[in-house]
Amino acid sequence: MSKHLERGILSDSDLKKPWNRVVYGIMILCILVMIVTMLYPILMTMFNGLKTNQEVNTFPPHFFPETWNWSNFKEGWEYIDLPMFLKNTLLVFVGNLFMTIFVLGLASFSISRLKVPYHRAIYFFILMTLFIPASSYMIPNFVNLKDLGLLNTFWAFWLPAGASAYYFLLMKNFFDGIHPEIFEAARIDGASEINSYIRIAVPLSVPIFATLAIFIFSGAWNDWFWPSLVLHSEEKYTLATAIYKYVISARSMDNNIKFTILFMVMVPPILVFLVFQRFIMRSVSLSAVKG
Repeated sequence: MSKHLERGILSDSDLKKPWNRVVYGIMILCILVMIVTMLYPILMTMFNGLKTNQEVNTFPPHFFPETWNWSNFKEGWEYIDLPMFLKNTLLVFVGNLFMTIFVLGLASFSISRLKVPYHRAIYFFILMTLFIPASSYMIPNFVNLKDLGLLNTFWAFWLPAGASAYYFLLMKNFFDGIHPEIFEAARIDGASEINSYIRIAVPLSVPIFATLAIFIFSGAWNDWFWPSLVLHSEEKYTLATAIYKYVISARSMDNNIKFTILFMVMVPPILVFLVFQRFIMRSVSLSAVKG
């Protein structure tokens, strides 16, 4: 019994035509080139982290190390306080996620299901803010946080997280797809609007929350510019800021140890992608926000 294979856009009969086979071969070649260009920096960082410093600086460079120096990982781990910076990054991520679900979740649920007065005007106003460059309101955000005395605190991340128009529109789009009969039945049973959100909307919104969690984690992990502006003490630095200040900008540090630390920082996002890739693929369709 032959194994069933999922049919693609080209059938077996299509692939028998010479021109289709040429086009198909070009597509496969392009995919292979993309795979190589994405994997090469990761593998090069890992192998350079396993070389001696002399090997890293030799020319012409070679891909594989002559000797595998696994002790570089221990030295890189001890060079900076990675656990502390990792803890700060996770605190930023958890706080941003909570503010997104609590503040933006309630706001998008109100616009989607409660039909508050002028809800369409509010929706289009929030939609318009997507066309404002993020760099144009960075300075006003900094001044507001300074006036509130929130600089050098994690509230400098958590407070702006509750005002993301993109995440608001993603959640509103998802809430629009939930059948309204569910909420009408809850109202008949005497449930308040807040109970409808907590007991009905939130459990049904696990896919969109998981998608947002991936986006928020990626932002908290990779962002170094905003943390470098609002954080002034080393014990509050996020991982990306610490890497930039103490690794990328370091002049007296061995290059092989730099590559070792950079590779260790690369690993967690890769693991997150591998574990939650189902939600990442789902986010492709969720990102097509409808009105």
